[in-house]
Amino acid sequence: MTLIKTKVGRRSFLKSSALAGGGMMLGFSWLVSCKPTAEKEMLAMPKEWFDINGFLKIGENGIATIMAPNPEFGQNVKTSMPMIIAEELDIDWKNVLVEQAAFNTDIYTRQFAGGSQSIRQGWDGLRMAGASARHMLRGAAAEAWQVPLEEITTEAGILYHKKSGKSASYGEMASAAASIPVPEEVELKEVKDFKIVSSSKKNVDGKKIVTGQATFGLDFHREGMLIAMIVHPPAFGLKFKSMEDASVRSMSGIKDVFTIKTFDENFEKAMFNTNAFPELVAIVGNSTWEVMNAKKALKVDWEPIPDSIEKRNFFGNKHEARVPSGLENTSDHIAQMNEMASKPGNLLRKDGDPEAAFQKAAKVIKRSYTAPFLAHNALEPINFFAHVTEDNAELVGPLQAPEFAEQTLVARLGMPKEKIDIKMTRMGGGFGRRAYDHYLVEAALISQKAKAPIKMIYTREDDMTCGIYRPAYHATYRAALDENNNLIAYHVKAGGIPESPMGRGAANRFPAGAVDNYLAEEWAIESNITIGAFRAPRSNFLGGVEQSFLDEVAEAAGKDPIEFRLELFERSKKNPVGDRNDYDADRYAGVLKLVREKSNWSKKEGGDAHRGVAAYFCHNSYAAHVLDIVMKNGKPIVKKVCSAIDCGIVINTDAASNMVEGAVVDGVGNAFFGSMTFKEGMPEKKNFDSYRMIRHSDAPKSIDVHFVKNEIAPTGLGEPPFPPIFGALANAMYKATGQRQYHQPFANTGGMKI
Repeated sequence: MTLIKTKVGRRSFLKSSALAGGGMMLGFSWLVSCKPTAEKEMLAMPKEWFDINGFLKIGENGIATIMAPNPEFGQNVKTSMPMIIAEELDIDWKNVLVEQAAFNTDIYTRQFAGGSQSIRQGWDGLRMAGASARHMLRGAAAEAWQVPLEEITTEAGILYHKKSGKSASYGEMASAAASIPVPEEVELKEVKDFKIVSSSKKNVDGKKIVTGQATFGLDFHREGMLIAMIVHPPAFGLKFKSMEDASVRSMSGIKDVFTIKTFDENFEKAMFNTNAFPELVAIVGNSTWEVMNAKKALKVDWEPIPDSIEKRNFFGNKHEARVPSGLENTSDHIAQMNEMASKPGNLLRKDGDPEAAFQKAAKVIKRSYTAPFLAHNALEPINFFAHVTEDNAELVGPLQAPEFAEQTLVARLGMPKEKIDIKMTRMGGGFGRRAYDHYLVEAALISQKAKAPIKMIYTREDDMTCGIYRPAYHATYRAALDENNNLIAYHVKAGGIPESPMGRGAANRFPAGAVDNYLAEEWAIESNITIGAFRAPRSNFLGGVEQSFLDEVAEAAGKDPIEFRLELFERSKKNPVGDRNDYDADRYAGVLKLVREKSNWSKKEGGDAHRGVAAYFCHNSYAAHVLDIVMKNGKPIVKKVCSAIDCGIVINTDAASNMVEGAVVDGVGNAFFGSMTFKEGMPEKKNFDSYRMIRHSDAPKSIDVHFVKNEIAPTGLGEPPFPPIFGALANAMYKATGQRQYHQPFANTGGMKI
């Protein structure tokens, strides 16, 4: 039996009445099956609802509406999080409706999509919400039937008292249950008793998405709203100087042209306030077409930015950062990174005496790797609706981090948060891009200045050329082997523009703890190019290059690459070096063993396939891939990927497999093609005609996903499968071509016809 205290989320239950309205509603049963009879199984909509707690309400006919609290951008939390509540509520899934919850952190605590944390952070609270509701329903039945609470059981939305033979539906007891006090402690189900969690449920928005009915930010419309677009500086390192707008003001449909300052002078930026451009030109008009034409016609003069110092407060870590002037070039970036890599870095971790070990080594392998800036390129361009008046601010659109945006709006609009209403739509992709709230702030400032409701839209070119990017990175690895081909020393020195990939404890990741002599260093180069979180931040580089390097070390040692890694995990488990190692050697080894079995690694792939393996731990979960390549007319074809994942308990098996498949396809695409370059501060790729994305013909022909089965609470899935696919692809390409991949994107190396 597992008991959980409800005290943590108690205040949310006290405010449950605030949840009655808003959002969309959709019956699960319509999507569980394509059979035409599925809809008939659904109960009729209730005539009366009863709020049980902040996360759910039950209708008089037994249908439950469950709130999906977090932003949804394809990671399936709008389906998976209600599944957890439904599990503990013990209700028939076909009688559940899902509604996108309003933004209200008093009730839902954490409404943030990022870091693969939605399920992990919500696990206990969601279970508690469902279990509390079930407890209250049982209490209502016990009172009605005058029997002990302990004798009331439930199954699929029905309450039973076996001794008396009485039974009642949840709907019959919902009114009475709503008045019962929220319990201080509730009993949770045993994992072995789960019926909904760890099953496969279709996406609750699936039907609306495929029929074009789902509401994304770009779909949002308000009668009387205007369209706004922004003219950004054409290059990083420039700022607004002046403009000639008279001719544009006279163009058809144009209402106004003005500048806005994204942040006040001396504004203390939080983690998600990244923005390179302090002053922007806004054009407001009747239609997208008219505003786009005005945008092209507007004449704006720009001038260089001076060096400046930004005040930053990243979750209490207050510091200052220098933003340099100048128009930057990719060629200069490469030269600067090579220079920094040749110097000693800042020490992050040192075990033993690495230099002494390298001097006495029988073999030393040293390799350097680079990766370029990457653009997010979410399918839905940046947009947000805003209607700001003197009394309040209404904002509607796609956003990963509404709580942090609210804090910024309070500062920029000079308005208390009680008067700011942020509504979340589905997001057409995010990958970290929509965690940054500058576009929401821009929309609000434009609406405030225009004194009108507006929808602010970035063009594809705006989104691709005005940041925010995955940083450019560089890493150098050294490994020392003794005469018996044992790894006796390991050195990683990594840096980037404008940040190192070694942050957030990366120095303590594998193979730290498995090598007697270990050294980790970092460096960074200042830049005025804006960067931000990109799917599996920092790990998306380290996971690939580390696994490429280990493959080369294993080859130098004459060992199978999986056996080589397993030997190191065994060492770190039996006799770990240091006490800051941040991985579980058993779980890490577990995904490697599972992928070895499922890929039939020992027998190798038949025919002309070449395979590579990689494994990585990040965002609390473990992932391993075996990737098979065949060469056709000099072009590498990804024939198959076999994946093994340990993310604890899997909530929705079908959706979880989809997440892994998406990470694999995304990783293969970015590894082959992803790159943003700069010339005189100007992004050189502005749209998909020059920024190569993965196409259907480039995607793996099959992806086979397997999960480690255990009873560990969910540990996250959106990001962990992404980093190691870079390494698995690089290692397979080596087997296919005889050439190691040291620089991303791989399409630019070796004369391959990709």
